[in-house]
Amino acid sequence: MSPITKTVAIIGGGPAGLSAAEVLMSAGVSVDLYDAMPSVGRKFLLAGKGGMNITHSEQPEQFLSRYGKHRAQIAPWLEAFGQNALRAWMLALGIETFVGSSGRVFPVGMKAAPLLRAWLHRLRAGGVRFHMRHRWLGWNERGTLCFDAPEGKRAVEADAIVLALGGGSWARLGSDGAWVQLLVAQGISVAPLKPANCGFECEWSEHLRSRFAGQPVKSVAVRFADAEGVVYTRKGELMLTETGIEGGLIYALSAPLRDAIEAAGSVLIYIDLLPARDLQRVTDEVSHPRGSRSMASHLQSRLNLHGIKAALLRELASKDDYADPVRLATMIKALPLRLLAPRPLDEAISSAGGVRFEALDGNLMLRTVPGLFCAGEMLDWEAPTGGYLLTACFASGRAAGHGVLKWLEGC
Repeated sequence: MSPITKTVAIIGGGPAGLSAAEVLMSAGVSVDLYDAMPSVGRKFLLAGKGGMNITHSEQPEQFLSRYGKHRAQIAPWLEAFGQNALRAWMLALGIETFVGSSGRVFPVGMKAAPLLRAWLHRLRAGGVRFHMRHRWLGWNERGTLCFDAPEGKRAVEADAIVLALGGGSWARLGSDGAWVQLLVAQGISVAPLKPANCGFECEWSEHLRSRFAGQPVKSVAVRFADAEGVVYTRKGELMLTETGIEGGLIYALSAPLRDAIEAAGSVLIYIDLLPARDLQRVTDEVSHPRGSRSMASHLQSRLNLHGIKAALLRELASKDDYADPVRLATMIKALPLRLLAPRPLDEAISSAGGVRFEALDGNLMLRTVPGLFCAGEMLDWEAPTGGYLLTACFASGRAAGHGVLKWLEGC
């Protein structure tokens, strides 16, 4: 029997599930897509609310390096559907893109909604059937898919299944990780879900918390070493929160920070408040005679160190540090801050962990469950923000769709 005479059920209506649906629809396969929420792409839409960063323009080798230890598994997805292919696909839907000053790629209108509308129009016109408010409950005693639907419990039969259920962050938008136990009960190996691209907790004084929470700390650098002595350094911007720190700079380091805390219970990071000035210059400026001026006025005058940066220095440096210009300069260039824990998974932008690649074949089909494929963030990989997450989700969905076609051809 040819693939076009068969039906595929896709569970999950994010970029990965929709991408799989498009591949299968284009091959003439009958596709039913199920999602627990009232509409598809809800996390996708929220992620694009402040400007949809769809991908990145950097060279493919550098782009691939962003996926860390799982780059080898992700490489085939991106070879088949990488940054340029994604942009060309968007253009075919009528959505032009541009490269920002940081190298990040955005739709010209900066919003996700026009892209999603055009995409859904194409899918519906191609025959994809959407079933909303269908929460997947696993399999019934006959091995048939079971959903909690608006009309009650519903059993669904399909010739192949694609799971694209997302990770465990932003549960209110549908990615609640409830699928983990359903797969574990089937003997499928799943790495625990952990927060990725997340903030971290530390101990602030009430003064700092009440006056500066929610404010950005711009143009700083962070350095730390993990349990194996590997040193990480990155420049950027972070933000103080009531419970600790977050922001782009911290998100980019969140994976090694999280793992270092898991290994040692906490991690000590060093914040360079003035990364554009070397230690000797900072030392010279701090040591310059200040006359009757306060140290705060002196630092503002000589180093333009004021506001939230000055408050951080006051929070973390001691009286003895302030009394010694050399020590104070050292603190300005390497202000120690101990991070105690990542923020909860549901607050994270994305999640690490998921279905282990060892449980899947090269077509993203589960080795122990023929005809069951997985895609997107529910797989055991992670990536920083900057378009890397979305690109790989699109690409993995397409890879799973092509995997389904290969499998159906052999049935």
